[in-house]
Amino acid sequence: MLTLTGGCAAKQEQPATVARAEQLMASNSAKRGDLVLRCEPADAQVLLDGVEQGTCTDFAGVSRSLRLGAAGFHQVVVKKRGFYPYTTYYEPSGARVTLKVKLRPVGTEGGVSP
Repeated sequence: MLTLTGGCAAKQEQPATVARAEQLMASNSAKRGDLVLRCEPADAQVLLDGVEQGTCTDFAGVSRSLRLGAAGFHQVVVKKRGFYPYTTYYEPSGARVTLKVKLRPVGTEGGVSP
């Protein structure tokens, strides 16, 4: 005859590697970033990971910035009709960063107007 006693199996301790992995994931997900944009022309469109966010003027102030919440690299595109687009990649580091972008007009050699 088999007799069962009440209760669950004893809780086992996590291996140190699992605990360390959880710490790394928590610290990585906590890295956020604020991107302040200074652009010429100021009304250029801003896209973050392919999604339109607004214009540069929306993210140009001390209290206004493009907030990046997820860890990993993000694609930032600044574009306006009649100008070559600017593309860069940014990985949040927990700091506030200012990105200065000067778009070059289409049809000019080396960015200098004739």
